[in-house]
Amino acid sequence: MQALILAGGEGTRLRPLTTTVPKPVIPLANRPFISFMLDWLKGHGFDDVVMSCGFLGSAVRAVLGDGGREGIRIRYVDEAQPLGTAGPVKLAEPVLAERFAVLNGDILTDIDLSSVVRFHEEHNARVTLTLTPVEDPSTYGVILTDAEGRVEAFIEKPQGEAPSKLINAGIYVLERDVLSEIPAGRAVSFEREVFPSLVGAGLYGIERGGYWLDIGTRERYLQGTRDILTGAVQTEVGPGLGPGTQVDPEAALQDPVLTGAACEIAAAAEAGPLVTLGAGCTIGRGAVVRDSALHDGVTVAEAAHVVDSIVGQGARIAAGARVESAILAAGATPDGASEGQ
Repeated sequence: MQALILAGGEGTRLRPLTTTVPKPVIPLANRPFISFMLDWLKGHGFDDVVMSCGFLGSAVRAVLGDGGREGIRIRYVDEAQPLGTAGPVKLAEPVLAERFAVLNGDILTDIDLSSVVRFHEEHNARVTLTLTPVEDPSTYGVILTDAEGRVEAFIEKPQGEAPSKLINAGIYVLERDVLSEIPAGRAVSFEREVFPSLVGAGLYGIERGGYWLDIGTRERYLQGTRDILTGAVQTEVGPGLGPGTQVDPEAALQDPVLTGAACEIAAAAEAGPLVTLGAGCTIGRGAVVRDSALHDGVTVAEAAHVVDSIVGQGARIAAGARVESAILAAGATPDGASEGQ
């Protein structure tokens, strides 16, 4: 089966990291983020993926290629200008199958996608929306369905007692004929234009539990990292030391910690809990790294502290510097306090 991944956004909430690295291939637990989605799709029988790319699209191609390494076919459609959530689907019309899934490209999930496809087939739906429950729906749009799963209404950002806690999970199954409902040549929103127009015309929703997280902010990116390390989301990744990593006997590792190859952790340093280190990272004597994700080649010098932060490739944290609740761009060189960047 085929899936179209919407991966054209600029990832503004993860800047400055995403100034040079497109969000779909930002490392998450030492893998390009989108590879978790590809694994999930492949596990549910999807073998044909179309990536809708925009900002830094060439960098996405350079990392993923044709999908041979992932064991899945990958093709690309380029947005010359932002087209919203439905516009890219219309743009990809020439390569889309009779039935396909559409997925927001910033989701980490283990939802049972196969059961969504079965529901879609059994109900002869034109579109099936995957719905997931959230504790506080006030920052989302909630969706109401009848007993058969037909979508009856969309309520944007309900205040007070919400009539539902089910929100759009950004995972859809569509029939090709729905493409005729999407205007060409301009930005179009599934949520505001296309789906409301299909109420009563073959639009269904199905609630699915399981893990679901939009990783588009620092807080959610780090939550996703924690959940991968602790097994809260089902992935093929877990904690452990990469080949060639050297840990001084006087260093303190607090599990869970995941390192890439050839990292060095010096005496009296502390790493963990809930830490990922990319390949070639160096943690100096007496340095502390907690609840953070360091990408490849990061140096944390003597007595520096990194807490609750994302540190881009090749950054160098000076001796004694403190980085807390921050995002540092690739190659950054802070020599003092960095907070909330």
